[in-house]
Amino acid sequence: MNHYKFAETFRAIYDRAVDLYSRGQRGAHVYFTAEEKAWLESNGLTPQHLYDYAEDQVTFSEPGYDIALSIELVRRDYFINVQDGRHSSIVLDESTMPPKTATVRGLEWLPRIIPKARAKLRGELPPSLMYCCGGDRRFFQTHDIHPAEFLTFLWRHDHDDDLIVDWVTRRSAYR
Repeated sequence: MNHYKFAETFRAIYDRAVDLYSRGQRGAHVYFTAEEKAWLESNGLTPQHLYDYAEDQVTFSEPGYDIALSIELVRRDYFINVQDGRHSSIVLDESTMPPKTATVRGLEWLPRIIPKARAKLRGELPPSLMYCCGGDRRFFQTHDIHPAEFLTFLWRHDHDDDLIVDWVTRRSAYR
C-alpha cells in the first residue's frame, strides 16, 4: 500500500471507470484488474464504489472526482485507523432504511442518510446503495453540506443522532 500516492492511484482508477462507463461497459465486477481490486480492498473501498461514481458522473455530471476523493479519504481513514484495516462482516439491510420521504424536524431525507452514512463509514453499504447518490446530493445541496463534511461530523458524533440533527438544522438555517 502506498499511502502517499493514494489520491494519484485513486484518480487513475476513477478516470478509468468513468471512461469505461462512458464507452458503454457495465458491471463493477468487470471494471478492474486483480491488482486494482486488491488496492481498493486494502484501502477499504470496493469496485462498486468506483462504479457508482462513474455511473453518476457520466449520467448526471456529478458528484465529480473531487467529491468522490474526499468521501473515500474519510472512509479510508476510518478503515485504517478505526477498523485497523479489517473489513466489517456486516452489510446494511436496505429494508431497514427509513423511507426516502421520512423527515425529522421537517428535514426530509435526514432519517435515511444518517444510517446510510454510518454504513458508508464502516464499509457496510450493500451494492444497491450509494453514499452521495442523487437523493443524497439533493439533500447536501439543499442544506449546503459537503458530503465528506457530513461523513466526518457523523464519525465524530456517531452515537448522537440528536446532535447530528441539530447540526444539520443549524446549517440549513444559514441558507
